[in-house]
Amino acid sequence: MATTSKRDAELLEVTAKLRLAIARTARRLRQEAGSDLSPTLTSALASIERHGPLTPSELAAVERVQRPTATRIASRLEGDELIARTADPNDGRGSLLAVSARGRELLRRLRTRKNAYLSRRLRELDDTDVNALARAADILERLLEDERAKAS
Repeated sequence: MATTSKRDAELLEVTAKLRLAIARTARRLRQEAGSDLSPTLTSALASIERHGPLTPSELAAVERVQRPTATRIASRLEGDELIARTADPNDGRGSLLAVSARGRELLRRLRTRKNAYLSRRLRELDDTDVNALARAADILERLLEDERAKAS
């Protein structure tokens, strides 16, 4: 039977606490945004805005979903007029997905609401805690970027 080191045990405890805190914070931010758009659709829309225009296959890779799922997501976003589909100049059979003005406005409104909520909560903290959260945000972003780089 393998023994667990003290560090491994501490990492497991931090992992559980961090996972729960991130999940609860994300859920609270979604509630505060008050959107009828699902988290999956919101994420895809934001990815198209950030990385677009994208092909449906590129969207699938960015969102880490299967191509048919990305196609369904794109169809829903297009049906809601949050994205526009245009012909791919590099592939006559393909299309490119880009955020529409309506989609951009929706993302702006959602981000504004979420930022306002989080800002109100951060004002309750002292500078030491705010700085710790800023550092944690940098570390989490670095972990995500490292993961994306490894996947490429």
